Amino acid sequence: MEINEFLFGENGTSFLVSIMLRTFVMFLLILIFLRLLGKRGIKQLSVFELVVILGLGSAAGDPMIYKEIGVFSALIAFSVVTICYKLLTVLVFKFKWIETLVEGKEVYIIKKGKFSIEEFRKESLSKDEFFMELRLQGVFHLGQVEYAILETTVEVSVYFFDHEHTKYGLPILPDSLKKTVKAFEADTFYSCTFCGQTVKYIAQNNFICPKCNKKEWVKASNRKVNR
Repeated sequence: MEINEFLFGENGTSFLVSIMLRTFVMFLLILIFLRLLGKRGIKQLSVFELVVILGLGSAAGDPMIYKEIGVFSALIAFSVVTICYKLLTVLVFKFKWIETLVEGKEVYIIKKGKFSIEEFRKESLSKDEFFMELRLQGVFHLGQVEYAILETTVEVSVYFFDHEHTKYGLPILPDSLKKTVKAFEADTFYSCTFCGQTVKYIAQNNFICPKCNKKEWVKASNRKVNR
């Protein structure tokens, strides 16, 4: 294999100018069609909207580097994707079952300070990612959280207890989760590291979580929300 063919392909350097022009045109087309789709942050994209973005990217990629594929072909693909998106948006607005089918539904991960482990198992979000989302919103421990809802956009909405209603709960700072307890103190609250269940320790030989039957505990916190 010659070095020129390795670097520039079968078309040689003569096609490079065409690639630059094609890429520039496709870049403009992507901007135009994304503008037509509407304003949304990447993190707020639904599953269908992410499919639309990937579709636009795929349709744009080939005409940039393959001379046998014309730019007009990508324009047709862009138009079809945009029409499908607009049509589905109307159907989602009119029919709730279509919205649920396409985008899923919101899930309560925390209710009244308690971790809904069964609901969480159905989702693709890992526990570490979920705790990270909570920390980004100022959560120190689960006892501060009245409700945490996993939205269809994979964002987490958090509703805090008032100061006077804050409970003991599982601390979710990375270092806190590593400080598992082996020796327990009577009348002290501890949280299960797996499900977040928080209970007061009463002298007993075998301290097992009543919710998930795990045995790893950390000392619970009742720190108030600083707001």
